[in-house]
Amino acid sequence: MGRTEYLNDPDAPKPNSLVPAAGVLAVDATGRLLLQRRRDTGQWAIPMGKQEFGETPVQCAIRETAEETGVTTKITGLLGIYSDPGHIVYYDSDGETRQEYEIIFTGQPVSGAPAVNDEASDVGWFPASALEGLDIHPTQRRQIGHWLDGTLPHFD
Repeated sequence: MGRTEYLNDPDAPKPNSLVPAAGVLAVDATGRLLLQRRRDTGQWAIPMGKQEFGETPVQCAIRETAEETGVTTKITGLLGIYSDPGHIVYYDSDGETRQEYEIIFTGQPVSGAPAVNDEASDVGWFPASALEGLDIHPTQRRQIGHWLDGTLPHFD
């Protein structure tokens, strides 16, 4: 499935859905961040996904992080609620065009190890000093930046 992200792009397609998503910016005991390389964009990202019926945002964030990285986490706080109407995600498989709505938590690993899967071509722990060289979408850099500079929780 192809995915294209737009940020404040006047040529972005108009959204036709609003889907709540949640994820965890997990940080280990040495301060490294858990990131996945998305198969659909090739970019590094905080693991996250859409909330399913019958689960809370916290349950969704923990589930999605485990599914996408192999690492089970516990929630330690709220990084922020990101709902910028200028952040549009287009899926070419079905034409869904989302105005993104993300609740991102902070967390710590409790078990598991980074593992690739059908959604992530690579998964790893990265020190902040290594982030500069990674291909990370600007919306994800913004979220990671809020953690790095301590301006959390953030609310759009």
